[in-house]
Amino acid sequence: MKTRNPFTLKLLSLLVVFGFAINSCDDFNSNQEIDRPEWQLVWSDEFEGVAGTPPSSENWNFDIGTGENGWGNQELQYYTNRPENASLDGEGNLVITARREGFQGSPFTSARINTQDLFEQQFGRFEARLIAPSGPGIWPAFWMLGGTIGDSEVWPQAGEIDMMEMRGQEPSVVHGSLHGPGYSAGEAITNSFTLEGGRFDTDYHIYAVEWFPNRIDFYIDDFLFQRVTRDDVEETGTWVYDKPFFILLNVAVGGTFVGFPVDATPFPQTMTIDYVRVFTQQ
Repeated sequence: MKTRNPFTLKLLSLLVVFGFAINSCDDFNSNQEIDRPEWQLVWSDEFEGVAGTPPSSENWNFDIGTGENGWGNQELQYYTNRPENASLDGEGNLVITARREGFQGSPFTSARINTQDLFEQQFGRFEARLIAPSGPGIWPAFWMLGGTIGDSEVWPQAGEIDMMEMRGQEPSVVHGSLHGPGYSAGEAITNSFTLEGGRFDTDYHIYAVEWFPNRIDFYIDDFLFQRVTRDDVEETGTWVYDKPFFILLNVAVGGTFVGFPVDATPFPQTMTIDYVRVFTQQ
């Protein structure tokens, strides 16, 4: 089981402060010359706990149901709060599991968790270290939504930041995207990163955004692969990233982004999350 005391977390935050790459990938050069701010750790979940227990209710809510709840993209899973779909593994990880099983009229189950009303932040560095699932029709994601969604605004007016999405049939490619008024769904502002000679489903990788008042930077293993500025966004739509956002983690099955699973798609599918951490600028 992994153990991390406050000194360890402070050391990790210092590594981020001084721009050292904490890389799990040897297939690209992360030594970019980038002017990086100093970051201070303000929130994290290390997923320590007894195997089979759910993630902390102080940090996470469960979304339960299907796209009929007002979210979804023609996906096939039913999101549950069962330990079969989301639980700690006893070794310092949260495991989200998609299963091929009939449940409440859906042919698959999975889990989707969020920090809405529990933790929301405007600006900063948001990162997760995880192993992605793969296979045709599998759609893992680490992302954020504007905290006003469902209250005073709907999607995409509330805004969305996708730190990581992956089409399971392309396990060497991840996507980072922004969705907002005038640039959403198939018209999102997006870029992809290909891990040459490697796959994102075979080892841990760190996915992050560094979010500032006038830009959002997307990183994989501390490699900057996309920068989107306020000016870039306002060429096609409205900049809506001046308010707190909350974090989501999920594994979807099927949908417009990935297509649908095939008979050969293996199940169960697991996304193993080592941690989620949030930093603020010093």
